[in-house]
Amino acid sequence: MEQNSKIYVAGHRGMVGSAIVRELERQGYTNIVTRTHKELDLTRQEAVEKFFAEEKPEYVFLAAAKVGGIVANQSALADFMYENMILEMNVIHAAWKNGCKKLEFLGSSCIYPRMAPQPMQESCLLTGELEKTNEAYALAKISGLKYCEFLNRQYGTDYISVMPTNLYGPNDNYHPEHSHVLPALIRRFHEAKEAGLTEVTCWGDGSPLREFLYVDDLANLCVFLMNNYSGNETVNAGTGKELTIKALTELVAKVVGYKGTIKWDTIRPNGTPRKLLDVSKATALGWTYKTELEDGIRLAYEDFRFNAHRTER
Repeated sequence: MEQNSKIYVAGHRGMVGSAIVRELERQGYTNIVTRTHKELDLTRQEAVEKFFAEEKPEYVFLAAAKVGGIVANQSALADFMYENMILEMNVIHAAWKNGCKKLEFLGSSCIYPRMAPQPMQESCLLTGELEKTNEAYALAKISGLKYCEFLNRQYGTDYISVMPTNLYGPNDNYHPEHSHVLPALIRRFHEAKEAGLTEVTCWGDGSPLREFLYVDDLANLCVFLMNNYSGNETVNAGTGKELTIKALTELVAKVVGYKGTIKWDTIRPNGTPRKLLDVSKATALGWTYKTELEDGIRLAYEDFRFNAHRTER
C-alpha cells in the first residue's frame, strides 16, 4: 500500500476495525475511508455495491462482523450465521466487481475443529467437527475465507485472510451478557469491587485453556500482512501462549484490585477445551506480538474505566 492509497476499513467502530484505523494512521496512511452502520448497512447488497462503485477503494480491511460470547452465539444462531455471511459476501463480491487491488478478511480461531491438534495450524481447517456453541459464527467465517480463496483461484485476485485468537483491548464490548470472557471478567470484577462484594461467581470450572492477543498487536499484523503476504491459506494471529480461564480470572482480579473470593458455576458451559494457535507462519514472515497479557489487561481496564458509555453496546 502507498501512503495515499484509498483504504476502506469496514467495521471501523468495532474493536478490531478501530485498532486497524489507529495503526494505519500511526504508519502515516492518509486516505482512509469509513462508514458507520447508519451510513452503510453492509447486509444490504444494493447499498454495498453503490458504495464500492462510487468510492472504488484500492484496499479493504473487512473487520465488520456480528460478534458475541457463548450466550450471544447460542441464543441467536440464525442471526449470527445470516448477518455475518451476507455482509462478508456483499463486501468481498463488491470489492472484486470494482477492481479492489487487495482485500484482507478477518476471521476467528473458532473456524478450526473443536478437537484439532494443538497448537492449531492453518492446515487443520475443515478436518473435524466444529465447537457447537459457536458453530453458526464459525461457518459464516469459513465461508468468507473460502470465498476469498475461490476468487483468487478463479479470477487471480489477491485476497487474504487472517485468523485471530481471542482479542481484547480498547473499544471492546463489555455488555454483561453478550461480551467475551476477558471483557466480561473486567466488568464483573470492577463492579464487584465497587459494590464491596465478598465473592464473584464465574462460568464453568475454569479448566479451559485460552490464548489472548491485544487488539493493537493484531492491527499491526493486519497492516503487515496487507503489505507482505499473498496466498490462499489463512494466517493465524496470536501469541503462541495460553493459560487456564482460572488463571485468567485471577490475573484480571489482580489488575482490577478485587480482593474477594472467586467461585465457579459448573452448570454453565466451558466451551472448547483448548484452542491455541500455531503462530509459526506469522513468525516466519517476520512478525511477532508485543504486548504481554498483564500489560494488555491494564490497558483494557483503563479503557473500560474511562469509556464506560461503551459498556452497554
